[in-house]
Amino acid sequence: MANDAQKRQVVVIGGGPAGLTAAHRLVQADAKPIVLEKLDKVGGIARTENYKGYHFDMGGHRFFTKSAEVNQFWHEVLGPDFLRRPRLSRIYYQGRFFNYPLKLLNTLWGLGLVESILIILSYIRWQLFPYREEESFEQWVTNRFGRRLFKTFFESYTEKVWGIPCSKLKAEWAAQRIKDLSLRTAVVSMFVKPKKTIKTLIEEFDYPRRGPGMLWETVRRQVEEEGGEVWLNANVVGIQREGNRIHSVVVEHDGCRKVVPGTDFITSMPLTQFVKWLDPPPPSEVLAAADHLSYRDFLTVCLVIKRETLFPDNWIYIHDPTVQVGRIQNFKNWSPDMVPDLSTTSLGLEYFCNEGDALWSMSDADLIELGKRELEQIGLAHYADVVDGAVFRVEKTYPVYDSDYRCHLDVLKRYLATFPNCQTVGRNGLHRYNNQDHAMLTGMYAVRNLLYGERHDLWKINAEEEYIEEVYDEKVGTREVIETVQEAFTYAFPKLDPMAFGVAFGVVTGLALFAVTLFLVLKGGAVVGPNLGLLNQFLFGYSVTLAGAFVGLAYGFGIGLLGGFGTALLRNMATALYLTRTFRSEERSSLHTFIGYL
Repeated sequence: MANDAQKRQVVVIGGGPAGLTAAHRLVQADAKPIVLEKLDKVGGIARTENYKGYHFDMGGHRFFTKSAEVNQFWHEVLGPDFLRRPRLSRIYYQGRFFNYPLKLLNTLWGLGLVESILIILSYIRWQLFPYREEESFEQWVTNRFGRRLFKTFFESYTEKVWGIPCSKLKAEWAAQRIKDLSLRTAVVSMFVKPKKTIKTLIEEFDYPRRGPGMLWETVRRQVEEEGGEVWLNANVVGIQREGNRIHSVVVEHDGCRKVVPGTDFITSMPLTQFVKWLDPPPPSEVLAAADHLSYRDFLTVCLVIKRETLFPDNWIYIHDPTVQVGRIQNFKNWSPDMVPDLSTTSLGLEYFCNEGDALWSMSDADLIELGKRELEQIGLAHYADVVDGAVFRVEKTYPVYDSDYRCHLDVLKRYLATFPNCQTVGRNGLHRYNNQDHAMLTGMYAVRNLLYGERHDLWKINAEEEYIEEVYDEKVGTREVIETVQEAFTYAFPKLDPMAFGVAFGVVTGLALFAVTLFLVLKGGAVVGPNLGLLNQFLFGYSVTLAGAFVGLAYGFGIGLLGGFGTALLRNMATALYLTRTFRSEERSSLHTFIGYL
């Protein structure tokens, strides 16, 4: 296999997590890849910028994964420079700070009694009468948390991030970030410990001592030490093909154009740009589909504050529509080594925008001024405490899941599948909102496909697997146990037939009243059944007589029928609500992922 790898000239377009991971795996197999990175540093969206010794993470990247392979990669590359860090994040809304993930008492106390009651009533309403179909993000969240909570804690921030109404954002985005629960799983977990028992939402995460860029610079160095090449400031401006095989790419590097030939290609460049650079160009319908896919960009206003401490959070979500900032990172709380002077603090104010719009085009000086004003308006620091600042822009950060993106993406997927020597990887290469570890997995699997003939479908990574920031304890469990509990559940919570239950209850009630009346009549005495006779005030025509016993039988049956029917109906509704609540509470345990990776 080593000889086969040496015969291949693999060109990797993009020096982000996916591309560099692929290059790292290639050099381990004795291949000598060429990595082409457009920027002046590696890391892509996960890069770390440096301003006067202050390190700024573009987005704030927690290192958490369920993939043992990715976790091993991280620790092997960084070793002791991979730190364990405590996690704290909050939401800023209407001048108050709320714990995040949301905690019941803290949230209700912060919102006040009236608003809390309205939120609870809204939740009950949408549990009873949910949307039948969940096409949009708005419908998806409303069905699980109620419209009022959606309006409070989801709408403003989500629309800041995506720049489109929540009614236009596909529910698929939310479903991708939330655990794919089944009612069966939720119910079974009430009775036995499942195979994987949720221990706690993560309260700690790993982080490189000087930000994620430290990891990717180390990977870059290792690739080069093993014979690979990493070209910085290498902007791909053309992709040359013959039929359905790519043979070279055109690169602007060191002030001139170069043609880089290759036998195989792995690309993490934006999917839309990739197809537009093809020469000869693809069919018109493919180009049209690429034109319909869009991205959301963001910029970070990095501020240096002459204060040793400001607030304890790693980051704060800003759900206040009166300011434009969407999220604020406190990089000193990620790692003290992110700042060169511990008497100062560095913040990253993240503004979500579109490339070329008013916010994106604003001068750095004006953006720094905006950041200083909004920081004081929120109350996190005084305007005068800000002593320096810089601005960094990040293009094509979030692939947009608008209402018709799926059909256009499918057109590109089918077309790219016709190229046997090219694989697309990473967030932008797949136009999928993947996290860093998922991007890395696409790079790893692409190399396996290339060198070992494996057939991994890279489009399915993070499409069918959940990604939840939860820590699990492994427990022994078997399918037989699950099936046994399911069967027990069927017997424990059977659905009652209201009519059958009502008839049965009516017969019992009617016969009981008939029997008691008849017993008193046969017993006799000076006054027959004086206490039972009081029922004639409620049951017209009833008396403690032989004829009255039959009247009581009829009344008892009617009252029992109505009572039993209503009881069964209410019991079924209560059971359904309880199970629905259980299901939703399991989903809410993953609520933090809605926003946590925006």
